[in-house]
Amino acid sequence: MRALLFALLILALPLGAARAQTQPPATMVADALTVDAADRLIASGNVEVFFDGTRLSASQVMYDPATDTLQIVGPILIETADGQVFIADRAEIDPRLENGLLLGARLILDRQLQIAANRIDRVDGRYTQMTRASASSCAVCGTEDPLWEIRARRVIHDQDEQQLYFEDAQFRVRGVPILWLPRMRLPDPTLERATGLLIPQIRSSDLLGIGIKLPYFITLGDHRDLTLTPFLSPETRTLELRYRQAFAAGNIQVDAAISDDTLRPDETRYYLFADGTFDLGNDFRLDFTVQNVSDDGYLLDYGYSSADRLESGATISRVRQNDMFLGKGVTYQGLIPLTTSESTPQVLSDLHYERAIYPGLGGRATLSWDFETHIRTDDVGVERDVARFGIGADWTGSRTTSSGLAFRYGAGLAVDAYATWDDPSAEEFIGRATPWATTVVSFPLARTEATGATQVIEPVIAFSWSESLGGTPINEDGTRSEFDEANLIALSRFGGEDRSETGFRIAAGGSWSRLSPDGWSARLTLGKLWQDTPADDYTLSSGLDGMYSDFLIAGQLALPNGLSVDGRALFDAGFRPTKSEVRVDWQAPRFDLGAAYTWLDADTEEDRPTAVSEWEIEGAYRINTNWEVGLTSRYDVAADEPAEAGLRVNWQNECVTVELSASRRFTSSTTVQPSTDFGLTIGLAGFSAQGVGAIPARSCTN
Repeated sequence: MRALLFALLILALPLGAARAQTQPPATMVADALTVDAADRLIASGNVEVFFDGTRLSASQVMYDPATDTLQIVGPILIETADGQVFIADRAEIDPRLENGLLLGARLILDRQLQIAANRIDRVDGRYTQMTRASASSCAVCGTEDPLWEIRARRVIHDQDEQQLYFEDAQFRVRGVPILWLPRMRLPDPTLERATGLLIPQIRSSDLLGIGIKLPYFITLGDHRDLTLTPFLSPETRTLELRYRQAFAAGNIQVDAAISDDTLRPDETRYYLFADGTFDLGNDFRLDFTVQNVSDDGYLLDYGYSSADRLESGATISRVRQNDMFLGKGVTYQGLIPLTTSESTPQVLSDLHYERAIYPGLGGRATLSWDFETHIRTDDVGVERDVARFGIGADWTGSRTTSSGLAFRYGAGLAVDAYATWDDPSAEEFIGRATPWATTVVSFPLARTEATGATQVIEPVIAFSWSESLGGTPINEDGTRSEFDEANLIALSRFGGEDRSETGFRIAAGGSWSRLSPDGWSARLTLGKLWQDTPADDYTLSSGLDGMYSDFLIAGQLALPNGLSVDGRALFDAGFRPTKSEVRVDWQAPRFDLGAAYTWLDADTEEDRPTAVSEWEIEGAYRINTNWEVGLTSRYDVAADEPAEAGLRVNWQNECVTVELSASRRFTSSTTVQPSTDFGLTIGLAGFSAQGVGAIPARSCTN
């Protein structure tokens, strides 16, 4: 039995008194401990040695004070404080486990990469030299060759630099040599950032042909890095770039590409996206974005983005408990033929300040001012420029009676001044005042069932009045309005400041919700609006055109098995749907599935000459721990033709990740044309900080 627990101070004695003061003693546990005639200390039987965070276990350990070495008989297991694991048959090493050699040994790094060698030499606790070595992160069963391995005459691991250096290296797949390199350097899996090649990607496209992307990552210190990715194919020569930098008060990222291709042979094509966020102090925050592209089709041709409009600008904001400031300047670049300066001014700016005051009478008072400009810089469409300055004041309060009837009420006044240039049809200067008042009454009722489920029914009715006194400006910022459960009892359904509903209005509706302790919940909302003065600027499909709004129905359902449904619809007087959308998501241990359907009536005022009816489906199915299949699809039901389709097949084990993808875009315009893309990516575990995920290693069977 294990009879001895001994603090092995003898190991430190040969180092001298000065060294002994700085080196902690080793601790040994063994079944038996003897000292021979040569004063050699021999521990045998389930030996374990602990020294400065390092643990050694073996069948026998012999300490020779004459040479200050440990001679160890295996099986040997050494686990260092920094996570390295050594497995060996025999070893001769110093008591600090920093220098020596191991025979028939393996080194395991970060529980990912194992390097087997005939001999391992440890030098100064930093360098590990492995002779006639084989490196792989794949499970090795008996004499079977691993799925992949790197064989080398010599491998040196620099523990401080976290680098692996290979000499006379062969990359093998199932034992077959594929590639030979005289020298090679790779990061070990414990290194988070290192200069070097990243995982290549093969891409095939109808437009760009078959090409390869070779990303190269460059560290520029602890807080900056640069990734350069050449993309070469018969149809293009492209260089992609990503730059990232972290500062003490923020960070920036720049993504860009420049191309010389056969699609537009006489042009240099490019794009530039940059984003940043900074803390300016005193609770102020700066956010900026820059987006620019050489032509309307470049982003889609290369798969960088499907955006139909680019935005560049900066925002300075400060949000505190009782006040808020926002300063914003934005420019837009439209990428679709329907984008005009009439619908989207090229330059917008906005300054806004708001402060909340809590008077002693109760409730809350809010004071605000706002300055906004819309500038059009080209001669496409109209050339109208507009500036608006507005101030506002309001007061809101609430009260609940003893019977549970809840009241929310408020009143306010907004005053605006408009200046308009370069539009002969518009008045040059306009002043407007908008007084308003509102009262919302609700009566929530709740009950708890015997099962513990809670139901809440809340009928609500909102009475609102407002008036616009003075001139009528051109509607610049409220041209697209939607009627939904979020603005059912709002003062106005317009999304901007240029328009507000006028006259007397009544919004009525209610909601029912149920929350069950077994994990499922449901909510249903109904609503309708009556207005004595219908707004002229609501579109036909907004659900708000006319004295009576469309009937609103919205609902959500969540089940404990991971199934959730979220939908809303508008119905006209004949109970015909004018707008509807529904989304279904199902998350299960083996699969994720999402499906959405959208129906929009035709509306020329919203640049939609025909109805929109479209399905969108996306999902992933995990066949087993190694295989996963994913798909995406968009189908235009109105046109009875597909819009987009994609398929992804992923295979991975403990040491390899392979992803094959295919996608097809069927839509076309004057700037883009249909295309099919194929992609292939292969990643090897063991040389990446990310690894390949929680994939169990395959088991070996006899």
